[in-house]
Amino acid sequence: MRSSNPVFSRRGFSRDTGYAGFNAPPQAGGPTANPYAGTNPYAQGGNPYAQDQQPVTQAPPQSRPMTMDDVVARTGMTLGTVVAGATVGWLFLTKSLGFAIGAGLVAMVLALVQSFKRKPSPALILAYAALEGVFLGALSGFINDLPKLGGAPMQAVLGTMAVFVAMLVAYKTRIVRVTARFTRFVMIAAMGFVLLSLVNLMFMVFGGGEGLGFRSGGLGIVFGIVGVVLGALFLALDFKQVEDGIAYGAPREESWLAAFGLTMTLVWIYMEMLRLISILRGD
Repeated sequence: MRSSNPVFSRRGFSRDTGYAGFNAPPQAGGPTANPYAGTNPYAQGGNPYAQDQQPVTQAPPQSRPMTMDDVVARTGMTLGTVVAGATVGWLFLTKSLGFAIGAGLVAMVLALVQSFKRKPSPALILAYAALEGVFLGALSGFINDLPKLGGAPMQAVLGTMAVFVAMLVAYKTRIVRVTARFTRFVMIAAMGFVLLSLVNLMFMVFGGGEGLGFRSGGLGIVFGIVGVVLGALFLALDFKQVEDGIAYGAPREESWLAAFGLTMTLVWIYMEMLRLISILRGD
C-alpha cells in the first residue's frame, strides 16, 4: 500500500493566479489578514478585498470569481469519478492487482503533472481521479476478501468521513486555526513522516521482513494514527485554501484546484485508515 503523501505536490493560490506552496499562507482572522504584504492576489478594480493599489496580475475579465458552490460541485465530480473508478476496480480487478497498481502509479504521475501546471486542468484531474479510484477499488476488494479483514474497506470509508466532518467542524468553530506556524508544523511533520516511510520501504525491499517495523505491531499502530492525524491537519489547510480563494476572488476555474487538493487528502486519509484497521485486526 502506498505511503507517499500526495498533498506535498499540491500548490496553493498565489499572487499571480498561478500556484505556490503553503509557505506563506493567509493568517487566521479573515480576509483582511492578507499574507501577501497587503496585496490581494486576485485584486480587480472593485474588489473589496484589495488592500492597496499596487499592480497585480488580474484574473481574466470573462472569469467570474470562485464560489463555494463551484468548489462543492467540482469536488463532487472529482470524488464521484473516484467512486466510479473504485467500482470498476472492486468488481473486475481484485484478482489483477498488477494492473491496479499500474493504474495507481499512473495516477501518481498525473497528480505530479497537475501539481506543476500553472493552471488546473479538469481533464487531468478527472483522469487522476478515475485511475486512483481503480487502484483503491481493486486494493480494497482484495483486502475485503482476506479472512480477517472482511468489511475493513467500509470501516475505512466511515472513518474517513468521520475525520472529514470532525475537522470541518473544528475548522468552522475555530478550534483549529490555520496560521503560518501551524502550516510549517504540518509540512515539517508530514515530510518527516514520508521520509520515515520511504526509509522503511527501502529496508523492506533490500533487507526483507518488516523493515523498521512502522507497518506492523504497536509501532505500526502509532505510525498509522500519526498518518491519519496528518491527513486531518492537511484538511484544515485545504479548508483555508478554499476560504481564502473565495475571499480573494480567485477565478472560477481554480475551484478545480480546490477539488484536486481535497480529493488527494481524502485518498491519503482513507489509505492510512485502511492500513491502520488492517493492523488492528491482525493482518
